[in-house]
Amino acid sequence: MAFVLRMKRIRHYIFLRDVAWLAVAAFGGPQVHIALFIDMFVKKRGYLTEKEFMELNALCQILPGPTSTQTIVALGFKIGGPQLAYLTLLIWALPAVITMTILGMTISYFNNHQSLSLDFLRFVQPLAVGLVCYAAFRITRMVVNTRMGVLLLLISTVCAYVFRSPFVFPLVVVFGGLVTALRRFKDQDKEEPEPLKIEWANFLLYVSIMLVVGIGILIIGIKNTPLWVRLFENFYRNGSFIFGGGQVLIPVLFTEFVEFKGYLTEQEFLSGFGLGQCVPGPVFSFVSFIGVISMRGAGVGGEIWGAFVAAAGIFLPGTFLIFFVIRFWEQLKKYRIVKASLEGIHAASSGLVIAASLLLLTPIVRPEHGAQDLTAILLNLSLVAGAFLVLAFTKIKPPWIILTGLLAGFLL
Repeated sequence: MAFVLRMKRIRHYIFLRDVAWLAVAAFGGPQVHIALFIDMFVKKRGYLTEKEFMELNALCQILPGPTSTQTIVALGFKIGGPQLAYLTLLIWALPAVITMTILGMTISYFNNHQSLSLDFLRFVQPLAVGLVCYAAFRITRMVVNTRMGVLLLLISTVCAYVFRSPFVFPLVVVFGGLVTALRRFKDQDKEEPEPLKIEWANFLLYVSIMLVVGIGILIIGIKNTPLWVRLFENFYRNGSFIFGGGQVLIPVLFTEFVEFKGYLTEQEFLSGFGLGQCVPGPVFSFVSFIGVISMRGAGVGGEIWGAFVAAAGIFLPGTFLIFFVIRFWEQLKKYRIVKASLEGIHAASSGLVIAASLLLLTPIVRPEHGAQDLTAILLNLSLVAGAFLVLAFTKIKPPWIILTGLLAGFLL
């Protein structure tokens, strides 16, 4: 018995060591992360088959939240249960969260000192928009291949661009999933589903936190609620309704925190997002940057606390939900309506990324100072197009594009 326990501990240690390595080496977003996970955990370690891994990844695509983070946490759950899963989440997310917190505090410091300029980031902003445009193109090409998908993509794009409210995004995604679930479920291969055996503890925990925080804010009043509590509620809500990974998160964050609440300027948001492309690990760690900037009036301690509550808010919902669903996933995946909903979810999510491209293009092509600005607009558009074309036709990765823009900003 002691030998078996010792072997389990060794197995868990090796798994966490691999997670730690990926946390500092996995650049490129969820698509790249999934490929690295297959290489490490399927081909090298043999924890499960490639088919089992892809089914696990499909589960995480159905659920809201950060897809690659949920996948690696679900893998930790399968190997060692809830304790190993929580350690997996911590080790996977912490390096990126710390890095984005430091970057946020650096930007905040520059903004608080009039003698220091952020002009060295001027090339990073349009390059970051180019990355989002390419993400929109790539995601759309991968997941939208039917007339119904195209129609849902157009609807979600228009809704997200015209109705710039953070509450529109989850409604659009849910609508897309319902449409294809109802219209396409008969096209799915029929399997005989087993009765679902559901343990409700994690779902009740997930809902309880949302209700307690939300009702508490309503009782106290938004103006009387501390900013960090409102930040936690914002990110917990976003983490509960974002399907499709980090690129889909960007338009939601831009609408809520730049246009709707004004916690960040357009330039700060684009600079932070661009710098975040140089950081390995989960794309959702970008919220730590927003947490810092949003709390910049509360001192260094307040900024660090803002980063922490933002990260906790965005990662916890997906973690609770994966713990809840993974226990009966083997039975759930046999239901045709679940498989059919993926087409609509992906199409609507793709529309959100296209809307993000349009929203993020606006601040860098807005004329303000006549002819002089026309030159700047043309330069910005050239950088957007250049970043897109580099990603489309070369093997150069996003971090190198952003680092090149950062170097050019320092030199020029």
